[in-house]
Amino acid sequence: MSEFVFPPPTPPCVAIAGAARRFPVRRIFCVGQNYAAHAREMGKDPREEPCFFTKPADAVVASGATLPYPPRTHDLHHEIELVAALARGGADIAKEAALEHVFGYAAGIDLTRRDLQSQARKAGRPWDLAKGFDQSAPLGAIAPAARIGHPRAGRIRLAVNGATRQDADLSEMIWSTAEIIAILSQFVRLEPGDLIFTGTPAGVGPIVPGDHVAGEIEGVGAVEIAVER
Repeated sequence: MSEFVFPPPTPPCVAIAGAARRFPVRRIFCVGQNYAAHAREMGKDPREEPCFFTKPADAVVASGATLPYPPRTHDLHHEIELVAALARGGADIAKEAALEHVFGYAAGIDLTRRDLQSQARKAGRPWDLAKGFDQSAPLGAIAPAARIGHPRAGRIRLAVNGATRQDADLSEMIWSTAEIIAILSQFVRLEPGDLIFTGTPAGVGPIVPGDHVAGEIEGVGAVEIAVER
């Protein structure tokens, strides 16, 4: 007899570039407004400390997927981001040692129900249903840091139906990947399998049924999705 009342779900996982093995996903952490231009376009002060929120691990969806338009929103937005995948855990990690915990990097899209997020902000409520809905974390294959290093600069861009919407450089991040890991580890003990979306540049905007969304980060990889008509 099984020790579970029903079979446990299959663990979420992500492809690794050039490898047959896959990366198991434990948790997804995200950083809000980590590019000054995006912080300003959202009406925030770019000097504020990082704002963290989460998505469920099973929000991950592979690049190339066609997604249904999510329910209870009329304003679905795209946000292209560099994603760090951790292979080592720890608490109170020093900034100087933070990158030693990173297995690799990927291009991801933080899909956001912007109207629900705006309503939550005005009411002083959590963002969970605006950020952590089904299939809200499309992710390309993870490029191992052993091969590409730890990107501190490089073009990050996203296009919708071939028209560029977001176009910036990783060097414009307010908080570096190492700083993000160090700060986040002061709040929670990080573990192998954790993903960290490191924030999006300016140019976020709506996508609608029938759109094709393609993002790319120089030296890291690409991610693309389509939205069902």
